[in-house]
Formats: sequence, C-alpha cells, structure tokens
Amino acid sequence: MAVVKYYFSGEEKPMFKIGDKAVYPAQGVGVIEAIEAREFAGENLDFYILRIVDSDMKIMVPVTNVEQVGLRKLIAKDRVASIYTVLEEKATGLALASWSRRQREYNDKIRSGDLFEVAAVLRELYQIREGKELSYGEKKVLELARKLLVKEMALAQGDTEDLVVERVERIFLN
Repeated sequence: MAVVKYYFSGEEKPMFKIGDKAVYPAQGVGVIEAIEAREFAGENLDFYILRIVDSDMKIMVPVTNVEQVGLRKLIAKDRVASIYTVLEEKATGLALASWSRRQREYNDKIRSGDLFEVAAVLRELYQIREGKELSYGEKKVLELARKLLVKEMALAQGDTEDLVVERVERIFLN
C-alpha cells in the first residue's frame, strides 16, 4: 500500500517537493503530485509521482534514480534568452546525413532532456523545412521538439504558450 508523504524519509534532502514543476525527458513538464513510499523486493523506496501537464500521464520516478532518468527542474528564467540564441544560430551541415541517422541523433537529443539540445533539433528541422518539404517522421520530431520547448519556456518565463510560439515562429520567418 502506497503512503503519500509530505516529508522525505531518505538521508538526503529531496530535490523536489510536492507541487514543484519538473521536466521528464521526452515527455515534458510535469507536477510532483506526491512522494510515496513503496516496498519492492523487501526494500522501501521513495518515489516521486509526476503528472505530465500535457498528457495527464503519471510517472513514478524513484527518488534515488532522478539523475539517471534525467528528471530536472525547469530551466531558470534567466537562461531562456540563451535558448532563443540557440534557435537564432544557423545550423551547419544540414541534410548531409540520411534521415534515419538524423532521426536517431534527434531522438537522442530529445531523450537527453537538455532544453538546449531540444532547441538545436527544432532549429535544424525548421531550417531544413526552408529547403524542402519535411517527411512525416521529420514533422513528428519537429512537433515534439516544439511542444517540449514551448511548454517549458512558457512556464519558466511566466508567459503564455502562444507568446512563445509567436516568438519562435518569428525567428524562423526571417
């Protein structure tokens, strides 16, 4: 039986508290709804119960595996400008690699949970789109990268997603 806790039983101070926003790689921003203790193989473990904002999916993350799975805090508001800088850079070596190779690289970057890597994927796909129609797979990766980036940046800045989308789109119209 799971017990919802409002404290942390481990020796270390918890990285997150109930109500905190956290980013789960490739899934996006979520809210820590609970910290629960569960018994597995005779061992009591603490878990963060994370509800992903966009999908309402719930994910249990062992507190001891936070770094391993890449769960992290939202990007700091003062680092958001750096993300826009990444988006404004011109990518080099576009379309040299086959789509399957680029797809693997893009998916690795998205799964890393690093918002700067997600921004680089989005930038490259927008720039490729200027020269050719994107394939179905490329469009799906572009949409995922845009969704992940826009949601986190909007929450970090306290802006609406529409404002962030507008600013991102303006970068690529120039």
